[in-house]
Amino acid sequence: MKIGVIQLQSVLDPAQNLKTIRKFLDEARANGAEAVFLPEVFYSMSDGTRPTPYLVEGKNEHYEAIRKLATDSGLYILGGSAATNVDGKIMNRSYNFSPDGTELMIYDKMNLFAVDLSKHPSNTVVNESKVYTNGNTPKLLPFKEFKIGLSICFDLRFPELFRSYSAQGANVLSISSAFTVPTGKAHWHTLVRARAIENQSYVIASAQWGQHNEKMSTFGHSLIIDPWGEILADAGEGEKIIFAEISLEKIEAVRARMNVLRNPKA
Repeated sequence: MKIGVIQLQSVLDPAQNLKTIRKFLDEARANGAEAVFLPEVFYSMSDGTRPTPYLVEGKNEHYEAIRKLATDSGLYILGGSAATNVDGKIMNRSYNFSPDGTELMIYDKMNLFAVDLSKHPSNTVVNESKVYTNGNTPKLLPFKEFKIGLSICFDLRFPELFRSYSAQGANVLSISSAFTVPTGKAHWHTLVRARAIENQSYVIASAQWGQHNEKMSTFGHSLIIDPWGEILADAGEGEKIIFAEISLEKIEAVRARMNVLRNPKA
C-alpha cells in the first residue's frame, strides 16, 4: 500500500491550513496513495499558552471541515490531531476518517509536553497541561491488513505505550507530532527509529515544521520508517508530502529474521 505523509507549517487560521492540505491531497491522489497521515494540531496551531479559538466540538463546522478532507479527496485521512472541546475540557484529539467520511477512531493525547527553553535561542516555553487535559486510553486502529497504534508527539518518549500496542498485534505506529527544534535536533530521529526497531513495526511520524508564530517553532523531518529501522522517507525542512510503500510481507520478513536472531537454534 502506498501512503503519504504531509508536513505542514500550520498557523492559527484553519482556512490557510486546509488550503495547503488540499493541495497535497491532490498530489497524493495523483501519486496513487490510498492513505495520508497528517501532523499534530494540523487544523489550527496556537502559541501554546492558550487553546485555539477554532475548537472542534461535537459535529460542528470544524469537525465537518476535517471530515471533508476525506470525502473530497477519496483518501483515508489518518493520525492528525485537532484541539477539541469535550464537556469543557480541551483534548488534543487524533481524528481518523475513511474515504466515505466514516469516523474510524479517535485518540486523545495521553502524555502532555512541558519544556522551558527560555534561555535557548529558540525561546520556546510550552506547558501543555495549561491548555489540554490528557487522555487515558490507548487506541489500536484496524486498517485493512494492518493494525495502527495511535499516538501524538510526546507519547513518543514512552516506549511502554508502543510495547503495549505491539503486544496487541500492532504492526504500524502512527506518531503525529509538532516536535520543538532543540528536542527535535537532539532526539527525533533516534526515538522514532527506536520505536520501529523495538516493535518491528512501520513508524509513520508526520510532523510540523517551521516558525508558526512568535512562540512556536518546530523541527520538521517527518519520517516513514520500516520495521528494520531503515528510513524510507525523510521530509527534511519545508512544507511537503512524502511517500512510501508499506507491506505486511516486509513486517513478517523482519519479524521472522528477528526470531531467528533471538533463537539461532530454532
